[in-house]
Amino acid sequence: MTEAWLNGDAREGLDTPAVVVDLDRMAGNIGRMATAMRDRGVALRPHAKTHKSIEVGRRQIAAGAVGLTVATIGEAEVFADGGIPDLFIAYPVLPFGPKADRLRALAGRCRLALGLDSVEGIEALASTFDGSETPRVLIEVDTGGARSGVRPDDAGALARRAADRGLHVVGIFTHAGQGYAGPDRAPAAAAEEVAGLVAAADALRAEGIEPEVISAGSTPTAVRSAQAPVTEERPGSYVFGDRQQTVLAGNPAGFDETVALVVATTVISHGTGGGFLLDAGAKILGKDIAPYLVGHGTVLGYPDAVLTRLYDHHSVAELPAGSAGNRPGIGEVVFVVPNHVCPVVNLVDELVIAQGGSVIDRWPVDARGRNS
Repeated sequence: MTEAWLNGDAREGLDTPAVVVDLDRMAGNIGRMATAMRDRGVALRPHAKTHKSIEVGRRQIAAGAVGLTVATIGEAEVFADGGIPDLFIAYPVLPFGPKADRLRALAGRCRLALGLDSVEGIEALASTFDGSETPRVLIEVDTGGARSGVRPDDAGALARRAADRGLHVVGIFTHAGQGYAGPDRAPAAAAEEVAGLVAAADALRAEGIEPEVISAGSTPTAVRSAQAPVTEERPGSYVFGDRQQTVLAGNPAGFDETVALVVATTVISHGTGGGFLLDAGAKILGKDIAPYLVGHGTVLGYPDAVLTRLYDHHSVAELPAGSAGNRPGIGEVVFVVPNHVCPVVNLVDELVIAQGGSVIDRWPVDARGRNS
């Protein structure tokens, strides 16, 4: 696995810690998801908060995506300036203060859709675009994730309020966050996602509003919920994969070709506990640990190592008693599969692009830090 990522010369020339993306693996992920959605007759609108890269977004569009999903106005500005023509901010947008001016400018640069889940959001958007053509609006529905969104039966009344205020309501969307609760949760979460969207669509029709877009979104549930009446899926993490996605997919013991991103890191010390220390800490690995994971990532080639502690610029890998002889040497470059890829990408300025064991390019993380 180590050699498959970077050969010896490439590892020696790498300034660690660094985020490394295998181009062929990423291309495989992009192609498989595009094919799965095409086969099901469902549009694909990948969530770009995972990669934050104009180049990756262009490749997703080239493979058949109808546009991109983003989380913030800032991300949308970056991708619109990068030539991506169709963007959906899948977030309950509240354009107060400077955001109102930014949103008006953004709406003139791309085909834009926005999320809403409150009367306050409706009023803020109506005021922002008073007297001018508004972006498309989708009502967010909570189908079990218990985050943002309204209950499915309440979506119609909110959509009617938005339409009466002059907003262009085109549909509904949801995020099945409950699909991340454990390896056996995705099938039920996908069913909940679809059932909630069915109820919400009926609620809109009862108000005389036909939903053109019925949008679902979550990597663990995307293929399962890509069925009528869903018209669009918004998975994000699939493009790179991570440790969490691997376990949720039912492959906890190993990593296959779906893992396209790792953190390259150097062993800087053996410490005093029989394990080893790496130069990758919380400021590149993040600190996410799902309940079904142990440790802060998997060190490829050293399956018994557990990253038990993260500091800003150190991580501590512990080994079972008697295993110290199998630890990597000081100065060795190893590769860590992070638990959750999205925050990792937002912590670096560039992606090191590898192919066939060699570094072939470096791509900027264009929307890094665009959190507002």
